Amino acid sequence: MTSVSVRRSPLLRFVLHYLEMVVAMVVGMMALAPLWPDAWLARGDLHAVAMAVDMTVAMAAWMAIRRHAWPRIVEMSAAMVLPFAVLLVPYWLGALSAEALMIAAHVVMFPLMLAAMIWRRADYWH
Repeated sequence: MTSVSVRRSPLLRFVLHYLEMVVAMVVGMMALAPLWPDAWLARGDLHAVAMAVDMTVAMAAWMAIRRHAWPRIVEMSAAMVLPFAVLLVPYWLGALSAEALMIAAHVVMFPLMLAAMIWRRADYWH
């Protein structure tokens, strides 16, 4: 029986990269949220935009530190921001509550990030 080292397992590297991005996003939310005015965070739409920016800035910074190519950073950032941008329309039309906006955007964002990674798996697999 042969053992597979962490460095040589492409699947493990792929999964760890995804988890690193999630951790970076959480750190971004915690570190950058205090920078936003409370009045903005009281509004559902501005709170959603602020959260999307916080997560995206931190994740993009971490990807840059890890020396990912800028096109991949932009694609991943788009995968994170797109659900918030699209769901703002039904929120403004009164079809979604602020809570539903936040939940739905997060639920859609994570599979979109994974889809972006799978689409460019050669960049994340090695």
